[in-house]
Amino acid sequence: MSAGGASVSARGFGWHHAGRDEPAFRDVDLDIAPGQKVLLLGPSGAGKSTLLHALAGVLEDDDGEAALGRVTVNGTDPRDARASVGLMQQDPESSIVLSRVGDDLAFGPENLGVPRDEIVGRCRRALQSVGLDLPWEHPTSALSGGQKQRLGLAGILAMEPGLLLLDEPTANLDPDGVVEVRDAVVAAAEEYGSTLVVVEHRVAVWADVVDRIIVLSSKGGISHDGTPAEVLGRAREELLDAGVWVPDHVPRRPVASAAGNVPVDWQEPLLEACGLAVTRQHPSRSWRRARRRAVRKSPSTPIPAARDAVRATENVGLRVHRGQHLAVTGPNGAGKSTLALTLAGLIPPAAGYVAASEELRHLRDPAARVARTPPWDPWAWASGQLIARIGTVFQEPEHQFVRSTVGEELVLGARLADGAGRRHPTNGQTHDGEDPEARAQELLERLGLEHVKDANPFTLSGGEKRRLSVGTALAARPRILVLDEPTFGQDARTWANLVDLLREVMAAGSAVVSVTHDHAFVEALGGEELRLGNYPQGPEAQATEAESVDAVAGGEAWTS
Repeated sequence: MSAGGASVSARGFGWHHAGRDEPAFRDVDLDIAPGQKVLLLGPSGAGKSTLLHALAGVLEDDDGEAALGRVTVNGTDPRDARASVGLMQQDPESSIVLSRVGDDLAFGPENLGVPRDEIVGRCRRALQSVGLDLPWEHPTSALSGGQKQRLGLAGILAMEPGLLLLDEPTANLDPDGVVEVRDAVVAAAEEYGSTLVVVEHRVAVWADVVDRIIVLSSKGGISHDGTPAEVLGRAREELLDAGVWVPDHVPRRPVASAAGNVPVDWQEPLLEACGLAVTRQHPSRSWRRARRRAVRKSPSTPIPAARDAVRATENVGLRVHRGQHLAVTGPNGAGKSTLALTLAGLIPPAAGYVAASEELRHLRDPAARVARTPPWDPWAWASGQLIARIGTVFQEPEHQFVRSTVGEELVLGARLADGAGRRHPTNGQTHDGEDPEARAQELLERLGLEHVKDANPFTLSGGEKRRLSVGTALAARPRILVLDEPTFGQDARTWANLVDLLREVMAAGSAVVSVTHDHAFVEALGGEELRLGNYPQGPEAQATEAESVDAVAGGEAWTS
């Protein structure tokens, strides 16, 4: 058992990332008593995640200039108190270190020197408390994002830390899982006497179970500090003005009905899936070769199924139309993210097919020297063929950052969409007449990222990283935009701005496919909802005949 809750104290504390003009946060003065449960709020970019990392002692001040003021945990430097601190980061992937569930659970207690016979009991209690019913031999690589989030939390609870730091612990969980995990966190903190500091945009979920709410100001320091009733009561309007989520308020805006206004050429699907099964396993090389040969011959060629692959979901049927929003919802582990990656052409179907329309396939790149029509299966497309047709935003935004500044990331997408970076030799414009730098600047302003234009993407807050990942995909102006948890880490203001931007994308004729647990987001964008978890999934699920592929793909055999 832990020795009880840890105390936290800060005086004039702040942190300045290298290469950034302004500190991530500054002038923070606070004292947190042992065993207290605190909800840490603030607008996107206020420094909430950075503060948690500082309390965990995982930030490095190599030049002695990053840390401002002083912070202590149990009266010592946080780096010297790491053994008593458990940190769950925003990215579920960062919490997984070993290949099997049981090994990953035991990693923390083993490193703390917990006796072997005690470790097993701790791990079993932790796994049960977060509602993750999996065998200890189960591979962590086969877990969904929500399952990884639960496992990461279980690994921290098994350490029984004196200070429990949680960054958006319920962000990727289904509604039932949110309450289950929250209750597990509170029960563990009370059992061990741990001090709890949680960053979460779902304020209503935590307001009734914490002792105190602290609000970081985007201008520095703490704007509000008190009991939930005091802060959410007297400061409600101020919090709304700052973009902080408060209970019983969603920045809903009327959804413009498209009924009767859909152009005739938008009524045919851009993408269709029939009898589709998806898997998180990496198919064998021989199977991938066989499938690639089949899809390059003709839509009528029989398509081999991956017989040995464990399927995340199956019997899925859907159509994606221009100007439409399709929301993919369902419980954790239902295969939502895997389905999204399959629709985006990034992993092959385990069975069934995904077929691109003739319109989507025959997009021409005026800057390209050789016009080449891709096959009907998006999985067989080259990266240059994908980028202007289907853009993808991953659940972990860091997976798509490849440049050293935010501005360069956005410019890159616009350039790549234009013939793998080819621009007019004299005016520097793309083939549609738009300067990539101008497109990037527009997205910086629309996404609220102009102030971090020259910052390294990896130093951004979680919400800023998510907006940048959406921006990098939008910069290429794809016909289909596939988003995995697009509202993760957003405050109320940036959430509303993102909704407005996606509505404009749809109004211009692009389709949006989102994987989300955010019901307010689904309501705001409208469209259709595909809920995974019950078979069959979609009216076209069983229509697997080759003639259905011909109908969507145009019935053409593909040649180079």
